[in-house]
Amino acid sequence: MGLILGVALAAAGCDLAPAYDRPQLTAPAPGAYKESGTWTMAAPNDAAPRGAWWAVFQDPILDGLERRVETANPTLAADIAAYDQARAFAAEASAQLLPAIGASGSSNLNRQSVDRPLRGGGEPNNYSVNTLGAQGYYEIDFWGRIRNLVAAGRAEAQASAADLAVAKLGLQAELANDYLSLRGLDAQAKLLDQTVSAYDKALDLTEARHNGGAASGLDVDRAMTQLSSVKAQVSDVAAHRALYEHAIASLIGQPASGFSLPPAPESTRIPAIPAGVPSGLLQRRPDIAAAERRAFEANRQIGVARAAFFPTISLNPQGGFQNTGELNLLTVPNSFWTVGPQFTFEIFDGGYRHAVVAGARAQFMIASGDYRATVLRAFQQVEDQLALANHYSAEAADESDAVRAAQATTHLSLVRYREGATNYLEVVIAQAAELQAKETALSLETARQQASVNLVLALGGGWTTSDLPSLAQASHLHAPPSVSGG
Repeated sequence: MGLILGVALAAAGCDLAPAYDRPQLTAPAPGAYKESGTWTMAAPNDAAPRGAWWAVFQDPILDGLERRVETANPTLAADIAAYDQARAFAAEASAQLLPAIGASGSSNLNRQSVDRPLRGGGEPNNYSVNTLGAQGYYEIDFWGRIRNLVAAGRAEAQASAADLAVAKLGLQAELANDYLSLRGLDAQAKLLDQTVSAYDKALDLTEARHNGGAASGLDVDRAMTQLSSVKAQVSDVAAHRALYEHAIASLIGQPASGFSLPPAPESTRIPAIPAGVPSGLLQRRPDIAAAERRAFEANRQIGVARAAFFPTISLNPQGGFQNTGELNLLTVPNSFWTVGPQFTFEIFDGGYRHAVVAGARAQFMIASGDYRATVLRAFQQVEDQLALANHYSAEAADESDAVRAAQATTHLSLVRYREGATNYLEVVIAQAAELQAKETALSLETARQQASVNLVLALGGGWTTSDLPSLAQASHLHAPPSVSGG
């Protein structure tokens, strides 16, 4: 027995899981972002926004709302609970590395049949039995099954932590985009109020000219149509603003009926977000980290499945005290014990274990494919937002020129109309073009702000792989490798 136990303990270091290498892309990561332009300069990774990344917009109201998301959003609370569950599963797997010890006791009064088989002479029919004992169980991790389960559990807990970061970043970005849309509508409402005032004056001018016989009723109708159309837009903007306000309330865990944001038409600044080098994206995206951890977890599960082809070796010691009802239970003559190794081995299972191993290998291929797809999607999203940010910037500059030209056209058309050199149709056309140019400029400003938010989200926000929890690990365990950028 001692020889068997010694051999088992000496060999309890085998690992049947394949050597793990992080899945690689079929094409190497690019050396630079294709859509990087003058608006978004490349910078070292440590210059990227961290933590409260929304602070780059320098808006105290947005800052306050974002902090409420983390503490009051019910969806995020559910994601936190899912992470706690993953940690509990990891702890459950780790517990199998230690012996299980139990205790039991009983005090029984028994009666045997008088006609029982093989009855000996002088044996009592009634007797008492007192038993106090302890049992243990310890599986010698001969093939690394438990250690691979522990490593897989820890990897899943780390992946769950990254999932939580993904959910948090998504909610923060959703709130920021809703808030910026609402502020864009505030700016549009201010523009429309100014336009209503200007069109009111233009209507007064037209009516005065009509009353003086210098203009036709057609001009008055055109001026009134322009004014009424803009007033209708004011109501439409108010309706859309209400929807964004309600969405913000839900994101911060507030009933929409009791939440409001006062108008603030002043523009929120448009920050420049440093994108860093492409390889840094692998360190800064929590969804990439989660996908990599799950690939590692699937790799460990192959080792768990392969261990089923070998015997399970365990120690099952038992011991205690037993007598027939007397008071002197805890004495050496009443003691009993048993100790020794035990093994179980399944000889035939109809191919079940082969199927489990094949399934584990397939799951690893699925996880590896998911990782590669996540990385490619991440590069696409960064390139998309860089393209939008830079092209919106150029578009905004051109639209600013269009606004200035439209303002000059409106001014000249009003002067010409006042002097009787043209009819009011020319004024209507000029006013409509000016309003459209200004509304487009405001929409572009909101789009540029939202592109900034989405670029931060595509770059991983304020998150890095160093934020993965370093779960408590015993010194004799193999820790899962940390995620690193290529």
